[in-house]
Amino acid sequence: MNADQRSKASEGDLMNGINKSVSRRDLLKMAGIAGAAVGLGAGLGGVVAACGGSTTTTTAATTATTATTAGTATTVAGGAATTVAVSAESGREIKIGFVTPQTGALASFGIPDKYCLDRAAEAVKDGVIGGDGKKHAVTIELQDSQSDSNRAAQVTGDLINNSKVDIVTAASTPDTVSPVADQCEAAGTPCITNDCPWQPYMVGRGAKLTDVFKWTYHTFWGVEDAMANYTDMWKQVPTNNAVGVMWPNDADGNGWQPEWALVWDQLGLKPTIPSMFQDGTEDFTAQITQFKKAGCELGVGIFIPPDFANFWKQCKQQGWKPKMASYAKPILFPDAVAAIGDIATNLTTEVWWHPTYPFTSALLNETCQQFADEFTKRNNQQWTPPLLHFIVFEMAIDTIKRSTSMDDKEAIMTAIKTTKLQTIGGLIDFTEPVVGATRPYKVGPCHIIENVYKTPQTGGQWRKGTKYPFELTIVSNAGCPNSNIPTQDKVQPLSTT
Repeated sequence: MNADQRSKASEGDLMNGINKSVSRRDLLKMAGIAGAAVGLGAGLGGVVAACGGSTTTTTAATTATTATTAGTATTVAGGAATTVAVSAESGREIKIGFVTPQTGALASFGIPDKYCLDRAAEAVKDGVIGGDGKKHAVTIELQDSQSDSNRAAQVTGDLINNSKVDIVTAASTPDTVSPVADQCEAAGTPCITNDCPWQPYMVGRGAKLTDVFKWTYHTFWGVEDAMANYTDMWKQVPTNNAVGVMWPNDADGNGWQPEWALVWDQLGLKPTIPSMFQDGTEDFTAQITQFKKAGCELGVGIFIPPDFANFWKQCKQQGWKPKMASYAKPILFPDAVAAIGDIATNLTTEVWWHPTYPFTSALLNETCQQFADEFTKRNNQQWTPPLLHFIVFEMAIDTIKRSTSMDDKEAIMTAIKTTKLQTIGGLIDFTEPVVGATRPYKVGPCHIIENVYKTPQTGGQWRKGTKYPFELTIVSNAGCPNSNIPTQDKVQPLSTT
């Protein structure tokens, strides 16, 4: 099916088309899970070799009890002896796996992930009293997906088969989340993920939006939330409503494209939609020529960061200068925007997380601002929206605290499915009734489908900064009604000179 046909198809036709091919989930069920043997030499605190690469394993309270008295236990953590109060029977070590793109084209998404992991490890350094009444040491093992879907699946298999993790966590786009979730679903391993719109989360796994998974639960917003913010931002600047549209031929593009296709007319927008492009495309002259010919004053689309840098520079070189442009994925983070330079000024995008969000982590008892400030203090870096990834650790640790048995996967899943927790990304409440995948989808945080709880999304604009080269200003909260997230300013148009 080509792009023009896709844009005319109904969701049912799209789903039928997708399901005619064998999905990744089905392949995994047929073939089983492949995982190369991994040797845990030098202990869990060292470096483990896996799949031809290296991954860091961070240990939190992965300690051997050396002496126990009526009220204390002496443990060894990272070579230092500590004494902690004991009020529960000692249980076995609990292992959490974490898959993240630390290198490759998606590395910008993984920038804060080691910080998030470290903060989680510190929170459980003295162990966690589980729902079974026992005190458990907790280890978190990080695996680098290298921004490659096949490797994401492979290292997930390693975590399950070789490291014997109890819970797998992952974050950063469908390229990471989908293969990780599929491996866990096939293996019957509890899985918690974040950072992938819920439509691509389902479609990218070869599923219908109404399907239900048993082992894999997810938190993030949906395309409807982005549409609400994007269109609200566009209304703040007078244009001719002609939109130049760029969809990639990947899980994100295939998730976003059909949703927008249904609303162009009702929103009064006039789209120019070239054929889907491949990730890694270097020359966008053909698409830019179409946008110029159609007189498009708005731009929208999805890119991986390197592709967008090429696209936007070519737009300026070839004279396409829209009044407003909103792009998902490539300009989410300050480092990616800075790499583009001055021509990125006033570009708009979705904002998944911001220090001004009015939330407090129950695990850390820190506000969003405090969490962001600590990231900057430790790393000497500007805060970045993927700090939201901390949710996967908040949920995993909360699951341990409530699971009646960490040796029973069904008990772990019961705890995950009944999560009701105040997190760094707001309330996550899987006990809420399911809203359902029926259009028009509910905008804002809610239990949209069984396996997904939506987190809030706002609209942001990159402005020249005072402390950093670019700073993200919230200019729309249309995508998160009732979340008490304030806007900081109105939209400013792009420069057309």
